[in-house]
Amino acid sequence: MADVIRPAFARPATPAGIGASRAYEVLLVLAGSGLIALSAWIAVPLPFSPVPVTAQTFAVLFVGSALGARRGAASALAYLAEGCSGLPVFAGGAAGPHVMVGPTGGYLAGFVLGAWLCGALAERGWDRRPIPTIASMALGNALILAIGLLWLSRFVGPSRVLALGLIPFLPGDVVKIALAAALLPLGWKLLAGRSTR
Repeated sequence: MADVIRPAFARPATPAGIGASRAYEVLLVLAGSGLIALSAWIAVPLPFSPVPVTAQTFAVLFVGSALGARRGAASALAYLAEGCSGLPVFAGGAAGPHVMVGPTGGYLAGFVLGAWLCGALAERGWDRRPIPTIASMALGNALILAIGLLWLSRFVGPSRVLALGLIPFLPGDVVKIALAAALLPLGWKLLAGRSTR
């Protein structure tokens, strides 16, 4: 990953340039939220758990690492706002604020902190080589899981929370982390080709 230059987003000094830069920032955040929303449609319900298997964590880890802490967290927040406002962007096309207070609400809230953590670590150079990149995404994923499990335990009880909210998802999480880490240089190339300098 060292041969790929991570894009830098310098702000132009002119008023027109600043306006263009702000518009670009908004587009980045909306694109990040859109990727998370699209990934929510890849959902496999589990008959024994109220939590489906989705591609969302892949998107959250990728967006956070590619866009940085501030933009990554803003993308996750925009995604949650879109879902709470009624857009069908939650897993399986669900929508509405009731999803946030349901069994999966903790995972959804964890997206913001998970994206922020991956972005913060990427900004500190953890995204330069494969092993640190995977480690940063594993930490971001662990943060999402921790918040999700704490909230889910209110619905299924502490004795069942690991069996219903963690263990079935670990193999998929390994695949999603590996895929997000592998695609990160491609994300940088796309951003570098469109950045305003």
